[in-house]
Amino acid sequence: MDPVHRHANTLKDPQKMLIGGGIIVSLVLFMYLAITQSIMQPVLMVIGLLLGYTLFHARFGFTSAFRRLMSVGNGEAIRAHMVMLGTATLLFAPILALGISFFGAEVTGYVSPIGVSLIVGAFIFGIGMQLGGGCASGTLYSIGAGRSVMFITLIFFIIGTTIGAAHLPFWTEDLPSLGTFSLATSTNLGYGGALVVSLLTFGLIAYISKVVEKKKNSPKVAQLPSARSWKRIFRGSWPLMVAAVALAVLNALTLMTRGEPWGITSAFALWGSKVAEFIGFDVASWGYWQGEAATALNASIFADSTTVLNFGVILGAFIASAAGGLFKFTKITKGNFMASVIGGLLMGYGARLAFGCNIGAYFGGIASFSLHGYIWGIVAIGGTFLALYLRPLFGLSVPKSNDSVC
Repeated sequence: MDPVHRHANTLKDPQKMLIGGGIIVSLVLFMYLAITQSIMQPVLMVIGLLLGYTLFHARFGFTSAFRRLMSVGNGEAIRAHMVMLGTATLLFAPILALGISFFGAEVTGYVSPIGVSLIVGAFIFGIGMQLGGGCASGTLYSIGAGRSVMFITLIFFIIGTTIGAAHLPFWTEDLPSLGTFSLATSTNLGYGGALVVSLLTFGLIAYISKVVEKKKNSPKVAQLPSARSWKRIFRGSWPLMVAAVALAVLNALTLMTRGEPWGITSAFALWGSKVAEFIGFDVASWGYWQGEAATALNASIFADSTTVLNFGVILGAFIASAAGGLFKFTKITKGNFMASVIGGLLMGYGARLAFGCNIGAYFGGIASFSLHGYIWGIVAIGGTFLALYLRPLFGLSVPKSNDSVC
């Protein structure tokens, strides 16, 4: 199962040394941020920890959700997405309408242009996440869980998004674009009307997924071992719907803390660009790093809120995996190595072209009432369908209708 390998049906003993190490590293990073950065950064780190903890415990996937839907018609995870998006829009609507924030930041959603750049980027991202073994969030929390091949995916994800940053002006300025479109502000609906339309849309998608699932008699998602009662908070798997609500709440907290929703891949572009600059590339001349973006390029990565969130996600997933006794480096084969290289490059390049990944464009865009988020999801599913025929070339599995579970 992407993005974390299958486990036995019994819980393993907690890896106490690893848990302690993860907590110590988290505390040291928290204190460093509190001393050297604004108060917003350590707060975001805590939110990142909770995001990673939630993602791992529920194995909340976007890659596997799209793959199960397209291969065997299983819509369990897609319905969890709809709950997540519905909860997020309920929370985002008043925050965006009233400009609610904790630290006085101007609040803006992710509303991005609809054009060739979005279509191409989302499509190749859809292919890439199926080859790379996980999406942007899946890559981070799988690294936290010790899945070795995902380090390869991350390296080439960073390379891909850096190349995408260098090429972005061509895609956004020289190719056709219809501009941005918000259900709330580009129409007469307002945030209240846009919320109603969004919730009805999510409900319809969930209903259709249920009908398709019943018609295809799809195999169910494999159940993971879990502790009972309150111990389940720390040990074992969480229900997808619980994680869906938790992720929506944490994204809303992110919006109120830093003034914009949760994102992941802009940090990858920053990391890669800093490395490129170090080895001699004139990164500062790229169109991507002009204007306000130049400040981030010249500052410490710890001043970048997305970087801090990413570190938190990795550490939160690490602590969660160790609590379940599941942290373990896994085998890298020739097949999954090559798939990770190609998948990482495609995801990185696609994320820059599409103004985000499964988190920034799909989750954050739809929650912000941006039409580009819906288009991203549809096109990425199209990329997933093509990738179903590519995965076996690298020895990667594809769910089948006669499987007992998917």
